[in-house]
Amino acid sequence: MHLFAVLRMQIDHNDSSGDSARAPFRASKDTELHSVGKLTALLIAGSFGVLTLGGGFATAQQTAQPAQPSQPARQVRPPQQPPAATQGTPTQPAPPGAATETDDGAAAASPALQQAEDQLAQAERELNRLAERVDAAKEDDTLLAELKVQVDELSKQIIAASVGTRPRLDEIKARLTELGDPPGEGQPPEAAIITEERKRLLAERGAINALTGRAENLSVESRKLANGITATRRALFSNTLLKHTDVSAAMLSEAVTATVDEARALSRSIGSWLAFAWNYKRVPLLSALFLSLCAAFLFLVGGYRLFSPFLRHQDEEEEPTYFRQLSLAFWSTLIPTMSLTAFAASSYFFLNSFNVLRPDIGPIIAITLAMSVAVFFVTRLANSVLSPKRSSLRLVRVSDRGARMLMVPIFAMALVNGLDYLLGSIGESLGSPVVLTVARSFLASIIIGLILMSMALIRPMLRTDEPFEAPGRPWPRVISLSFLLMGAALIAIALSGYVGLARFIATQIIVTGAILVTMYIGLLTGKSVSKQGAFAETAAGRYAERRFNLEQVALDQIGLAAGLGIYALVVLFFIPLILLQWGFQIADIESWAYRILTEIRIGTITISLVGILAGVLFFALGYVVTRWVQRWIDGNIMARSRVDAGVRNSIRTGIGYVGVGLAGLIGLSAAGIDLSSLALVAGALSLGVGFGLQNIVSNFVSGLILLVERPFKVGDWIVSGTTEGFVRRISVRATEIETFQHQSIMMPNSLLINASVGNWTHRNKLGRSEIAVTVTYASEPRRVIELLQEIAAAHPMVLKNPAPNVGFTTFGDERMTFELRIYVADVLKAGDVRNDIRVSIYERFRDEGIGAPFPMKIEDVTPEEEAEPPSIEDEKVEPQPEQDEAVERPISRRRSR
Repeated sequence: MHLFAVLRMQIDHNDSSGDSARAPFRASKDTELHSVGKLTALLIAGSFGVLTLGGGFATAQQTAQPAQPSQPARQVRPPQQPPAATQGTPTQPAPPGAATETDDGAAAASPALQQAEDQLAQAERELNRLAERVDAAKEDDTLLAELKVQVDELSKQIIAASVGTRPRLDEIKARLTELGDPPGEGQPPEAAIITEERKRLLAERGAINALTGRAENLSVESRKLANGITATRRALFSNTLLKHTDVSAAMLSEAVTATVDEARALSRSIGSWLAFAWNYKRVPLLSALFLSLCAAFLFLVGGYRLFSPFLRHQDEEEEPTYFRQLSLAFWSTLIPTMSLTAFAASSYFFLNSFNVLRPDIGPIIAITLAMSVAVFFVTRLANSVLSPKRSSLRLVRVSDRGARMLMVPIFAMALVNGLDYLLGSIGESLGSPVVLTVARSFLASIIIGLILMSMALIRPMLRTDEPFEAPGRPWPRVISLSFLLMGAALIAIALSGYVGLARFIATQIIVTGAILVTMYIGLLTGKSVSKQGAFAETAAGRYAERRFNLEQVALDQIGLAAGLGIYALVVLFFIPLILLQWGFQIADIESWAYRILTEIRIGTITISLVGILAGVLFFALGYVVTRWVQRWIDGNIMARSRVDAGVRNSIRTGIGYVGVGLAGLIGLSAAGIDLSSLALVAGALSLGVGFGLQNIVSNFVSGLILLVERPFKVGDWIVSGTTEGFVRRISVRATEIETFQHQSIMMPNSLLINASVGNWTHRNKLGRSEIAVTVTYASEPRRVIELLQEIAAAHPMVLKNPAPNVGFTTFGDERMTFELRIYVADVLKAGDVRNDIRVSIYERFRDEGIGAPFPMKIEDVTPEEEAEPPSIEDEKVEPQPEQDEAVERPISRRRSR
């Protein structure tokens, strides 16, 4: 709704001194002010509401008396019907032998039926009342829009009343099925109590059927009434805009005379009010002005302190980014306009609250304040886009001279449009004749048309390589022709006598054009923010990166979400403003928004965007709560209880499955999806399992078994086939195994369930390790065994219980083989222990003079080969040190023959 109406909400329109031809417009204004209360907070909070300079439709109403609609809305008077309990034969035929007469007492015994009858009776009375109001308000578009919303709501109530009886009807049908048909001829009679119950149920079913038919009739009548309202409003709008007015010298002469009289009346009214206010209301007047200035100052200072990062710019910044230009243009327009809006709204509010205003002065003050805000906004917006004083912040590529020249016609059109609406409102408040309003609108349309044509002569365009100081080039032919055609068409329409249509078009050129420019800036801002790396360069992005240690990817995702949010805000805020300018009412927009959010119909399916959004929010909330519970239990309960890491992982994973499942069910319920319909989905899934999802289901079930049975856990060292390594993660489909080469292998859970799996650390980490030692036959075996036992016992990581032992395992061709068996507490460290013991064995055997404790290969060589340098080759390489195998490095030895 227009800001002018916001400032005039509390004005008493009881002035009867105006011309009788303006009565319909005054009634329309009153109803418009009444409906404004619903969006007052929204419009005061949004500075762009000042764009609406009175609205084209309201101005057109002032320029021509609306004709009677060709098809007025028909008053709906549904015929009075007897109570539902006394209706005739129900729509469903009764079984043979059943009573066809309804039982009043039986029908009244059902609370649901009685409640539905009361609701329909009340709806019928309300429908008659609305039909009478529609006939009385056939010339008031605002009131008709509100009545249309009430009729639609009443239609929903009628349908709801009928739907409320369906459960009872289903119960009756089920009970009648249980009772069966009455006995036929020749059959034994049934009990009297059964016969009475069947009669009562049949009577109640007939009453419900009759009530359903009555509800359908009322629903049809309500739809007819709604369609009639729509047709009346369409005819009213068309007749208002297309009303022909005779433009002649006599009419203009009469308008000049009326202007002089109006100026005198205005001077007397303002003079008497100022004298009265200063002499008798001086303190309230000064108090109101002081409080309004304080409100504007607080808003201005708070806005600049809050949005100072967006408003600050350094003169030495030669080439600001495009996003910086958009931000400065947006905030430098929004904050001053909001401050001026706060001053205007608070001034009128305080003046009216302190009883300083008179009924004839209140509308003048309101429109003056609103017109000032509107002209300021358009001028500020044009200055932000064109930036005539600083070319580096200019959003469009025009020359400096062209930017300064474009500011003049834009300000002139806004001023002419604002003055026309202001003078029209003053004439309405003072009761001036309608011919004066028509003459002013005619003159304003001619002036705006001439200004548009003059804009085609400006030469503001620049090439890409030309500086801003260049003289500029003409508009592209399309733009210049558009200016010329729009101006000429506007003048031609006004001269032909369609002053209302010309005034409507002139208003939309200015107001709708300003709204579209603002929307374009908003869309460009969203596009700029959502670009990769753009959000990180903003003040908000730098703060988020510094405060939350976010990475570039996270900042880009936030920027994308911010860009989409800007798109949504631009569409949701400015599209309603454009619709208001083009003759739609707030009630229309509310009705459309409600239907879009709650009743999107695709065939027989009804989609509710609000329900879907609620479902998504509930699921997100459940997911966050699940993660928090997981962390809390893991970090506060299991960590303090020193629970094994694998058990903690299993419990944490199980809680996650249960929490996400519950969050999904809650989200589906909140979205309005019937959970009973999931049986069909389950059937489809079972069919899918039979055709190709059995592996996925098998892996999922296997994962649950692994989490519950726990044959291995996170951190265990397992061996399965050729895969050996540590378990890092057990998920729904697969288990992640990290090998000793730090390679991650995703092994399906079903393979781990069906195949043999070795677990080195299943119950504990205790493990045995073997070291093979070979000596020559010249060595003493018992001394070798004694030395090996001493070496093992001396190592600190070798367990004393079980004690290490030595086995004489093999008689070789030239050497004896012994095996040292040791036990360590952590099998993961067995490789380091074996390495230390091998070094100790080598050093001790060398000191004892025992033959080399490692395999030796003796080869026969020819004399020619003796001259060649010796060669060393490894015939056997030890596997990974973590495995329980000894490192044997054979050395080739030559022997002369």
